[in-house]
Amino acid sequence: MGRVNKLTVLAVISTGLMALTGQAVATERNHQITNNDFFDIANMSHVQLSPNGKQAVWLESRWDKALDKAQKDLWLVDIKSRKTSRLTFTNESEASPQWSPDGQYIYYIGQQTHEDKKAPYNGKAQIFRLSLQGGEAVPVTKETEGVKAFQVGHDGHNLYFLANKTTTETDIWADMRASHSPPKYGHGKITTNPLYKLDLAHYQQTLLLDDDKVVWEFKVTQDASQIARITTADNELVHYEGWSNLEVYNTRTNSNIVLPDSAWRQDAPSPYGWLLGLDWHANNQQLAFRIDFDGHPGKLFVVTPQQKPAKPLEIKRSGDITLNGSDIHWRPNSDEICYRGADHGRVKLFCTDINQQQQGDTRTVIAGDLVMGSYSFSHDGKKLAFNHNGLEHFSDLFIADAASKKAKYKRITNINPQVDSWILPQISVVKWTAPDGTQVEGILDLPANYKQGDGPLPLIVQLHGGPTAATPYALQHRSYGRSTFTANGWALLSPNYRGSTGYGDKFLTDLVGKEHDIEVADIMSGVDHLIALGVADSDKMAVMGWSNGGYLTNALISTTQRFKAASSGAGVFDQRLQWMLEDTPGHVINFMQGLPWEKPDAYTHGSSLTHASNINTPTLIHIGENDQRVPLGHAQGLYRTLKHYLNVPVELLVYPGEGHGLSQYQHRQAKMDWDKKWFEHYVLGKEQPKAAK
Repeated sequence: MGRVNKLTVLAVISTGLMALTGQAVATERNHQITNNDFFDIANMSHVQLSPNGKQAVWLESRWDKALDKAQKDLWLVDIKSRKTSRLTFTNESEASPQWSPDGQYIYYIGQQTHEDKKAPYNGKAQIFRLSLQGGEAVPVTKETEGVKAFQVGHDGHNLYFLANKTTTETDIWADMRASHSPPKYGHGKITTNPLYKLDLAHYQQTLLLDDDKVVWEFKVTQDASQIARITTADNELVHYEGWSNLEVYNTRTNSNIVLPDSAWRQDAPSPYGWLLGLDWHANNQQLAFRIDFDGHPGKLFVVTPQQKPAKPLEIKRSGDITLNGSDIHWRPNSDEICYRGADHGRVKLFCTDINQQQQGDTRTVIAGDLVMGSYSFSHDGKKLAFNHNGLEHFSDLFIADAASKKAKYKRITNINPQVDSWILPQISVVKWTAPDGTQVEGILDLPANYKQGDGPLPLIVQLHGGPTAATPYALQHRSYGRSTFTANGWALLSPNYRGSTGYGDKFLTDLVGKEHDIEVADIMSGVDHLIALGVADSDKMAVMGWSNGGYLTNALISTTQRFKAASSGAGVFDQRLQWMLEDTPGHVINFMQGLPWEKPDAYTHGSSLTHASNINTPTLIHIGENDQRVPLGHAQGLYRTLKHYLNVPVELLVYPGEGHGLSQYQHRQAKMDWDKKWFEHYVLGKEQPKAAK
């Protein structure tokens, strides 16, 4: 069973930051990056600064070969001394850390199992509390079906949480489904989320609201008078993307309102938007929230729900910024709403002043080439903590002045000291012109010692997913490309093709209605640019990607025969099949600009199946057995096409039990090793040893 070790016996680990303390000689870079190095990388997320700004906690994810998965644990750092401590040691990942207002406790969601398997030790998610004075973490909830989310009250006296409750639909066929239980039905049972308040002084639990709704997110005002919720009638993501509601419950009048949604449904570029991110201003009146779309720029709103009418203010963005992530926060002791934004391969923090429901000035909190992850403020709003991925390090914790117009930031942790000895790739932003005259950018990784004039290198084109996303200008070692290939003498181009975020709204929306066309031209013009520069060898090229990157890999090999090898991961092969089977069909509807029977030509053109007769590229196909986003049938269809009808070299790898990403250690290892060998054989001509008889 999982146990949490006592804080008093934890070894306090000095980060020994050579570059930070200035007391040690820089480590010599003499280590060539390998696939195995991927599993030694720690990843940081969910940074939470303590109320007084003197400490911070985060979730640190590391791969555990024995557990065959990545494992998240809680870590703590003292900002002044920069000493770090590991707080949890369970075999299950912790989640959602929050400080108590007095800074004495850390609350989080965890899972533990004891022999009797009774709640709270029944393996279900529960809320735990860890004292910084020492001792073991203790559960503060004991829900039979577990806890979904929680919030510590502003005064620290109460804790609010969403429980899980299985609800059976009571339509005319309910009895039939109950009497014939072996089949799996498309609907009939849902997991709803009643909302509770827990008195932390007396541990008395009160049910606040149970209206048989699925609650995806909630937020309580500081005075506990209003609770905002994002709700749907069903657990399916298809409901979340187009039929979710924003509701506000008044705890004093026990009344509930559903906010008018015309601003993010009827008046939006697509009705299939994902509501996400909630935060109340300290005045207990103004609510900020987000909505995202596939293929269209997301929006940020501020609304005063009790006003009649409750008309939301849409926050206007400047430049080419695209909103990034759901973590929006009102900066304490200010009228600024803060949010992350993608900007030309960077991710920065922006704060916009709101005065009487009017938008004021927007400032970039920290200048520079940042790729910012999670962030949080101290309770006085003066300090900011965040994690950032740079060109010479993976994600680490930084601290800055939150109120300054020219804030300087300093690095506090070094959770991957082994990287100090790595021979790092040269990472740069490269620009080119697409056939229609549009400027396109990409991230180019080159071997460490490569110099202009050294001659062309074999090239891998690595394609990001989304497509409403972007490859960051930062060091990455991923199982989907980057780092290991440059260590073996390859150039690697990650194009931020049309449809990518951070390059302006027009650049983003140009892709709508033009998939399998305009972005293919963007990518290939980037390839031609590198060939013209003498960087890429036109006779030695491969292409790879996952999710939308897999879709684009399929699109490229069905459009051009210039690539010698391909690795297609979780890629769409047929748009009609994708609309029928995926869990978010609004994605397809947005890009095809209608339903299959409304836009049959678009679905035909946007499918690599239509153009499959052009494929002659040896292709490696990866797919999770239980992938709901890009179901298994796409990979099986591509494999059948290449293996049985076109006689193209192909391997199909179906990863048991996996979804849209690969969560198991051995599966990540297999993917990376297969990609390396496949490209070396078909692009570089390296012979593979024959199997023993």
